[in-house]
Amino acid sequence: MKHRLNIACQTSALSELRTFLQRSMVGVSLSEIEKHQVTLAVEEVCANLIIHSHDCNPQDYIRLEIKDSAQKLIFEISDQGEAFNILNYEAPDLKKVMVEKRKGGLGIILVKKIMDEIEFESENGTNTCRLIKWFRS
Repeated sequence: MKHRLNIACQTSALSELRTFLQRSMVGVSLSEIEKHQVTLAVEEVCANLIIHSHDCNPQDYIRLEIKDSAQKLIFEISDQGEAFNILNYEAPDLKKVMVEKRKGGLGIILVKKIMDEIEFESENGTNTCRLIKWFRS
């Protein structure tokens, strides 16, 4: 089964994204907690793209495609903004973040902890971040 959604690159579109994700995961072999975690991870990647790659430009959009099989869910997030390779992300020193009382910069850590696999590719101006969550038996 496949589900697709195009969202405008504005933060107000994130509520539409959450609703779409929740509806798309009905009947999927994940616990409610896992569904919420996956929603958080996908939303974090999309929010980062909207804010940092597209400067909240509502003329731009992000495409999300969800593919599921008996073993896993695959979330493909594609855009034509400035490329950010999540695989090259280096986590900040958490102690330093706490001392500085800095907000932000920790969402990618959550994405990496929640998702089982992360893939990134950029081809012909289109960037795709693939988040994969395996079903547990």
